[in-house]
Amino acid sequence: MILTAGIDVGSGAVKAAVMRFDGEGPELLGQVCSRIRKRDIDAVVDEAFRGALAECGVESLHYVATTGEGEEVPFATGHFYGMTTHARGALYLAPEATAVLDVGALHARALTIDPRGRVLNYKMTSQCASGSGQFLENIARYLGVTLGEVGALSRAAGAPEKISSICAVLAETDVINMVSRGVATSDILRGIHDSMAGRYARLLRSLGAAGPVFVSGGLAADDGLIAALADALAQEEKRRGSPHVDLVTHPLSIFAGAIGAAVWGAFRYRKLGLDGLAWTREVAG
Repeated sequence: MILTAGIDVGSGAVKAAVMRFDGEGPELLGQVCSRIRKRDIDAVVDEAFRGALAECGVESLHYVATTGEGEEVPFATGHFYGMTTHARGALYLAPEATAVLDVGALHARALTIDPRGRVLNYKMTSQCASGSGQFLENIARYLGVTLGEVGALSRAAGAPEKISSICAVLAETDVINMVSRGVATSDILRGIHDSMAGRYARLLRSLGAAGPVFVSGGLAADDGLIAALADALAQEEKRRGSPHVDLVTHPLSIFAGAIGAAVWGAFRYRKLGLDGLAWTREVAG
């Protein structure tokens, strides 16, 4: 039996997952997500990691793998590139996936994968933040709603308001003008979702993504965005004859990177013929 942990250090949150590998296949034992919120990043990493261990009662690990911005985690055994970890984590959560759309705090990226989790091709959005989770969080804060409320409000929209700019600064100006004109919050949010979804649909189309696309990252839990993206993909299919795309989400989508890191950690542990533990609670304190 091999016990590993994956730690995905993102721009907005740190996700940690603990997994067991034996003859029955990989099993997710515990997971914790800790928001950074301007806190010391080392403290947040420690909080998420130890929280995940405590959740499943694990006292020692054979391999601790990091991904995302986690290269400097001092107790890590090894580091893995984010696209490869999200690809492998997606397959753990949705074995039928042929592509991944990872929507994080600062960017979105799409990648096509093979049945073993190998990345075949990828594309990323531009550096402008208007397609990111941080942008949506800023808009929600301005509108006085929580991120948990955004999805339901968006889905209740009656007359979505079009967002004219893909620039985050100009889009925020659009929203301010809409509020001053008395546009309903739900219509503003659906307009934001439609704008973001259009960018993601074009990203997937540029890759020729088809079949089940797994949505990972923090915004995978936003059902309003998922609904807008499904509509945008259906329009692309009808208007341009693009391949049919089914979106796949999972309650643990935000942990795809951490899960994938833990899976690759077990693979590397076996591949290198490592023997012994990489981390124990007694040594770490």
